[in-house]
Amino acid sequence: MKIFNTLSRRKEEFVPIEEGKVRMYVCGPTVYNLIHIGNARPMIFFDTVRRYFEYRGYKVNYVSNFTDVDDKIINKAIEEGVDAAVISQRYIDECKKDMAAMNVLPATKNPLATQEIGGME
Repeated sequence: MKIFNTLSRRKEEFVPIEEGKVRMYVCGPTVYNLIHIGNARPMIFFDTVRRYFEYRGYKVNYVSNFTDVDDKIINKAIEEGVDAAVISQRYIDECKKDMAAMNVLPATKNPLATQEIGGME
């Protein structure tokens, strides 16, 4: 299988770092509202990539975050008089339902941006 390497600017044969395993990280949506086609497209695309790797026999560790801290989330929380975490969790739950309805496999892990802020300092 050939994949375009943005570093070398060429198509190259895919060689996993660890034999038989693929690790994928895909930036997920900012959860301030229901998802739209712009949010769904990468989730559907990378689900297809993941499934292809699995079809080829790879064990896939697929991580996709939820950005649960953002001005839009904070503003919606103020507007509704609730904590920003309430807004984020509501739309995380809705996003997961929508993805399941489209038969998109759940990620191996969905870290929250707020859980990783300490590591970004």
